[in-house]
Amino acid sequence: MSHFINLSILKRNTNFRYLFIGQFVSFFGTMITVVALPYQIYHMTHSTLWVGLLSLSQLIPLLFTALLGGALADRHHRRILLLSTEALLMIGCLLLAFNAWSVHSSILVLFIVATIMSAITGLHRPALDSITQQIVDAKDYPSIGALNSFKFGVAMTAGPAVAGLLIGHFGLVTTYLLDFSTFLISLIALILMRHIPPPTRSGIEKTFESVKIGFNYAISKQPLMGSYLVDFAAMIFGMPMALFPAIAENFGGANTLGFLYSAPAVGALIISIVSGWAHRIKRHGVAIAVSASLWGIAIILFGLSHKLWLALFFLVCAGAADAVSGIFRSVLWNETIPNNLRGRLAGIEMISYLSGPKLGDTEAGLVAAAFGITFSVVSGGVLCIIGVGACCIFLPKFWRYCSEIDSQ
Repeated sequence: MSHFINLSILKRNTNFRYLFIGQFVSFFGTMITVVALPYQIYHMTHSTLWVGLLSLSQLIPLLFTALLGGALADRHHRRILLLSTEALLMIGCLLLAFNAWSVHSSILVLFIVATIMSAITGLHRPALDSITQQIVDAKDYPSIGALNSFKFGVAMTAGPAVAGLLIGHFGLVTTYLLDFSTFLISLIALILMRHIPPPTRSGIEKTFESVKIGFNYAISKQPLMGSYLVDFAAMIFGMPMALFPAIAENFGGANTLGFLYSAPAVGALIISIVSGWAHRIKRHGVAIAVSASLWGIAIILFGLSHKLWLALFFLVCAGAADAVSGIFRSVLWNETIPNNLRGRLAGIEMISYLSGPKLGDTEAGLVAAAFGITFSVVSGGVLCIIGVGACCIFLPKFWRYCSEIDSQ
């Protein structure tokens, strides 16, 4: 068996190839905007608190639309949902560019547009995650997990680095317009996909009842709840990205900022490239918990680092640990969730892995404002490890979960 990433599904499955390429490009653009938004806020206000509040404003609508998006993805055509939401996100990028181009850029406009785009993302991601399960075979789930980690690794490595260069040399307008162009490519890829059936509906439930069914299913499965809560603990306490603009000031400014954002993705990219070994791991619960704990340890060491190269090294280690966790979470979710519930459970997953960082940014910004940046980062890593341990103790079936897929 090869120790490297398995790319064969990209040759065998045309629909997945179009989906993967389109989302790869659009996620690259999204990562550019992820850097540009807090950079613009921090340099308009010189306040980590305002950066944290931006993340909070993006989180609140996400909590509602992720659940709604999950229900919609299980009741309506998922490709149509993806086309509609990505078109709206394109418009959001244009509005951000126009605001940045204005002589007197408005913080209020920036907050409003960023909040609406976050709400639209809540409708987008469940459809994306659930359509993937619809077009691939179960035997390919480990490969899909590794490819997603590869996609995130490359985009989160190159995206922030490109963002730093674009902001420094061409300005925010060009930066936002590049994100706009990546959504256009993704729309073309979605249009090229063929023969995607609508989801199978087991009954006609009202939206609230539909969401409730998804929650009840998740709560009834300890492995699912464990994977959600472990990731949530790691992201909310151990994700100090809101502090990167302030930390970068001590390491060289805007050019250094891109390296800080990119470093965790470098670790994720390395892991995804050599992910062939993942097929042989059966104890996925243990793998997820241990990886999340290693993330917390790496964040603690990052917070204690006073040299740039050392800080980047520990961020790389953190990203590698998160990538391992992500590969096994992806397989666990696809193994344990039937397709007619996949959209709703994807909405719950989204609350875990997207709202966690948003709330984590808010937590990090508030703690840093009160007690300092170092205390915020280190205490977050410690709380991450404590949270993971609590999940393993109170959800023993998660800790003992074994993959149902035979090694291939």
